[in-house]
Amino acid sequence: MNELTRIQRDLLYVIAGHDEPTVLTIKRTLEGYYDADVDQGRLYPNLDALSESGLVEKVEHGSRTPHYRLTDRGHREIESRRDWESQYVDFSEK
Repeated sequence: MNELTRIQRDLLYVIAGHDEPTVLTIKRTLEGYYDADVDQGRLYPNLDALSESGLVEKVEHGSRTPHYRLTDRGHREIESRRDWESQYVDFSEK
C-alpha cells in the first residue's frame, strides 16, 4: 500500500466502509472527510488505477453506474496497513 497516493488509500478505506458504493457515494464520503469538493475527474483515474492493480473491482449491476468493491487483495492491503500502524499507535487507548 506504500506505493499508493493519499487519495488512492482513502478510496480503499471508503470502498471498504460501504457495500459496493457508486462514485457518487465515494465522492460524497471523501468530501465529508476532506471538507472540500472532490472532482469526479480525479476519482475515475484513481479508481481505474486501483482496479488495474487488483485492489478494487468494478461491478456492473445492469445500470450505467458502476459500483466498486475491494478484492481479497485490497482487504489484505488494508489489514497489512493496520498491522503496520498498530506498531506505532495504540488503537485501544482513548
